Amino acid sequence: MKRRLFASGLAALPFARSALAEGWAPSQPIKMVVAYPAGGPTDAIARIVAADMTGPIGQQVVVENISGASGAIGTRQVARAKPDGLTITFGNNQTHGNNMFMLKEPGYDAVKDFEPLAGAGAFEHVFVVRNGLPVHSMQDLIKLAKEKPGTLNFGSTGIGSGSHLSTELFMARTGIKMTHVPYRGAPPLVQDIVGERIDVSNSTLPSVLAQIKAGSMRAIGICSPKRNPKLPDVATLEEQGITGANASSWAAFFAPAGVPQPILDRLSQEILASLKRPAVVEKIDALGFTIELRDPTAFKPYLAQEIATWVKIAKDADVQPEG
Repeated sequence: MKRRLFASGLAALPFARSALAEGWAPSQPIKMVVAYPAGGPTDAIARIVAADMTGPIGQQVVVENISGASGAIGTRQVARAKPDGLTITFGNNQTHGNNMFMLKEPGYDAVKDFEPLAGAGAFEHVFVVRNGLPVHSMQDLIKLAKEKPGTLNFGSTGIGSGSHLSTELFMARTGIKMTHVPYRGAPPLVQDIVGERIDVSNSTLPSVLAQIKAGSMRAIGICSPKRNPKLPDVATLEEQGITGANASSWAAFFAPAGVPQPILDRLSQEILASLKRPAVVEKIDALGFTIELRDPTAFKPYLAQEIATWVKIAKDADVQPEG
């Protein structure tokens, strides 16, 4: 099995801080909120880490799915939770980035209301189409969309999600127009592609990998500089003559602002340790997620840069805030 495992800033965590972290132990189960429906890639990774953390941290870590409003409902609840370390969340570039400029009233501030615990890595994106659509490449899709402007629809995991904005970027780069259909997460979106109710989606690889391999939908383009080893026959966008439209979606763990530092340190320590264990890495790798670890010190500037990047993507594609 080929693994891709990177680390950034992990050596920066002082030994003194780690010693303090060892002194905190949760008094009851920890709730890990996922702001999307059960069964999606974010949920799957959260459950792998939660199960692995349960033993070392001394309490059960329970995943709770609170979906809706492009991930804002569940994320808002975590922002308002008691800052005692017993409520955390596994978020992404939508919940802790794009919602800040894509939703008029998200109900929280992704930077001020949260403390990062660990950057986990990124989801690669892949364009997929329903089997009945007469499209087998990105150029086929562009041709069909230009022949029938606005008649093709594309699904996303919500307004302001990576799947939404990356598709808007693609349309801006290629001069085509498709109609956006937002969903409350990956499972219902995938179900509708398989059921041929949605034409196209630029989905995260873990969302659709099993269905692609099963032949339930067709992959036509990888949104990364290189082909993905799990789909070696699927060409990149650049190989198909499309430049400036690559995208990926990061994911990370957060706690509410105000949690005492020793508690933050212990949570961060356990999450990072979990994401380095071979059994956990193997399970997450099988989903198609690229682990790239960042401790809180390294993640903060990364978050700022990512927000700036996605703001530019939205601006370039002329995507306006909603709701």
